[in-house]
Amino acid sequence: MQVGCYIFGCMGPELSLNEIDFFSEVQPWGFIIFSRNIINREQLYRLTSELRKSVGREVPILIDQEGGRVQRMRSPEWREHLPALELLNMVGELGARAMYLRSRIIASELYDVGIDVNCGPLADILTSQTHKILFNRCYGSDVSSVVEISKAVALGLQDGGVLPVLKHIPGYGRAVVDGHETLPFVTEPYDILSQTDFESFRQLSYLPMAMTAHISYTDIDAIPATISRKMLTLIREDIGFNNLIMTDDISMGALQGSLSDLSRLSLEAGCDLVLHCNGRFTEMEEVVYACGYLSDQSKLRSEVALSQRQSPKFSSIKELEEELSNYLGVCR
Repeated sequence: MQVGCYIFGCMGPELSLNEIDFFSEVQPWGFIIFSRNIINREQLYRLTSELRKSVGREVPILIDQEGGRVQRMRSPEWREHLPALELLNMVGELGARAMYLRSRIIASELYDVGIDVNCGPLADILTSQTHKILFNRCYGSDVSSVVEISKAVALGLQDGGVLPVLKHIPGYGRAVVDGHETLPFVTEPYDILSQTDFESFRQLSYLPMAMTAHISYTDIDAIPATISRKMLTLIREDIGFNNLIMTDDISMGALQGSLSDLSRLSLEAGCDLVLHCNGRFTEMEEVVYACGYLSDQSKLRSEVALSQRQSPKFSSIKELEEELSNYLGVCR
């Protein structure tokens, strides 16, 4: 079966007949879930089952469930979590263990409703200039701390049966504007970026998947990294990330141009998958037309990534919750 090199969202909490027919025909690589798709546990499990049934395979289903502000599944059905930076500032040297516990708990909630890929960890290096859209989602301002926490987050997800997606490669921490609205420009020279922002991703290059940053690193290339052959070559050869790379949402305001051009350019630059989130038919059709099927190289990377899906390792979620609560209680 030929599989498309795109990941799509859907419009609501259940699939329409048109969506079922469309997804069956175009065979997206995966789907992504947003708040608009969620009512409760039973409904969400039904939706993920419908998505898989529409394409006739165990298609990956993604979500952004970081905890804090970026959390699609919310109370009262699911646990609420502090922003990562707030939690880490609270627990201090217990940070890696606390973030492992939190990620393992999140993975359990995702796996139970049929979601097997989570967009995290964030290896972006925090600076005093980091835009508020990202600031308290970061794990720290030095490479060693960010790498340590990122490894803990990734392991917690994997132990819970959920694949991690490393983001936002090669680093979003220096962005001073919101990439959902406009393109951030980073002007620091390569030598500085290589030792800081890029280095955290270099040390995490073993992870199965990564998501690009829609940012222009002007010392390397003026155009956004997602559609820059220079930047994707740097990510592959310098940073050493040779696994599956997906774009951030191709319809974000940081990217200017038609969806077909942007989709084509991102694949030509070296991305494997194009992410399109809003579920609008005309836009998804444009992406399909521009992208086509997975290339042979992307198919191999996909097989490697998906081969790392596993059943959750046994853990008492109640005991993990109690341990995390104890850490937070002691540190308040």
